[in-house]
Amino acid sequence: MRPSTAHPYMANSVPSIQQEMLASVGVQTIEELFTQIPADHRLARPLDLPPALTERELRRHVVETLAKNRTTEQNLSFLGAGIWQHHVPAAVDEVVRRNEWLTSIFGEPSSDHGRNQAWFEFCSQLGELLNLDLVGLPVRSWGTAAGHAIRMAARLTARSEIVVVRAIDPERLSVIRNYCEPPEMANHIAIRLVDYDPATGAIDLDDLRAAVNHQTAAVYFEVPSYLGVIEPQAAAIAAIARAAGAETIVGVDPISLGVLASPADYGADIVVGTIQPLGVHLHAGGGLGGFIASRDEPRYAEAYPTLFISISETLKPGEYGFGLGLFHQSSYGLRDKGNDWTGHSVYMWAIAATTYMAMMGPEGFVDVGRLILQRAHHAAQRLAQIEGIRIHFPSGFFKEFVVNVDGTGKTVAQINRALRTLGIFGGKDLQADFPELGESALFSVTEIHTLSDIERLVDALKEVTKK
Repeated sequence: MRPSTAHPYMANSVPSIQQEMLASVGVQTIEELFTQIPADHRLARPLDLPPALTERELRRHVVETLAKNRTTEQNLSFLGAGIWQHHVPAAVDEVVRRNEWLTSIFGEPSSDHGRNQAWFEFCSQLGELLNLDLVGLPVRSWGTAAGHAIRMAARLTARSEIVVVRAIDPERLSVIRNYCEPPEMANHIAIRLVDYDPATGAIDLDDLRAAVNHQTAAVYFEVPSYLGVIEPQAAAIAAIARAAGAETIVGVDPISLGVLASPADYGADIVVGTIQPLGVHLHAGGGLGGFIASRDEPRYAEAYPTLFISISETLKPGEYGFGLGLFHQSSYGLRDKGNDWTGHSVYMWAIAATTYMAMMGPEGFVDVGRLILQRAHHAAQRLAQIEGIRIHFPSGFFKEFVVNVDGTGKTVAQINRALRTLGIFGGKDLQADFPELGESALFSVTEIHTLSDIERLVDALKEVTKK
């Protein structure tokens, strides 16, 4: 048997230290720690791993592998569907990279104070954008935020059903299902999906009324929806939920709030969303940041699973201190006995979003929102002029819209492959998740797309859809 040796990157993997740790928990071998896992679920043979590489060899291998990627820096991209290409000011990157932030999450009170102040600014600025007073520190993603908010609603109402519109990101719905737990679990929350009008993309109110009942904890919908539609019946949806004693949870893209009303203005009780458009670059290898916000009422505050930052006067007049609030109800404070397990932290993105929002200011959000609206609608109008292409929901969208290519006789997959050869990433293929829309793709146009970018897409689509 091969003798046990220390791992080159793990100082405490020295055999003597391993044995000391095993003895402290009352076992002889590491294998004993896994006896609770059924034997047929454990690998009984050594892993067939490739030979170990030196640091130099490993670096070369990784660089060669990454070089196969085709990025949005090298290609023109119209992909969105949950992660969008927005402009990230250089100042945001500069602030995030500063050494002051590259420290432990929790340190000494002196170092935590500055971090807490920055986090307080994040919550304050986002609260102003949302027109809400209570904002928790960010969680991993929009889906995570929605899942937590749904569990909050279940705690608030002591009910066990949730109504969700079917026009939702399938990945986000999958995360929500995880948070609602399987039927066999004691805290299971049943999900009832309601349909949308295929002509307008708006929620089917008759289907909603039929779904909402005395067991409904909350109604969850998004503005704009996954299909890009700005829901025109938002206030009516909130009224239906309220009449049944249910909470209204609205998911929102915060960069739209310079031109769209806050969900709080049309009846939302809890608002969730992503902070990725607020100064976070495109990447899919970790959390992008999701937020939860509500009115500042004790019943809502006591249902949150996230960390809060509070501000208070000190003994010195004009001086303020920042600290964590309601720490005991988070998993940081009570682990598994907290309201929910929040786990993965994305607090560095809170710093990025704070910097972005401070730079933008209210007028900046108005300007970027108007620019996105103008560019997206112009792009949709130009694409609709191409033979065989039509826009599913031609009015009432923000930055994303559904493009149908049935009339071209080609599939979205075929068109996207052809576009890639021209250095363009086409829209997200919707056929598998929304077959009722036919051969359709979700295109995203933001402030980074110029008029010449749009014309390049139009010309490329004309070329690749020729019969």
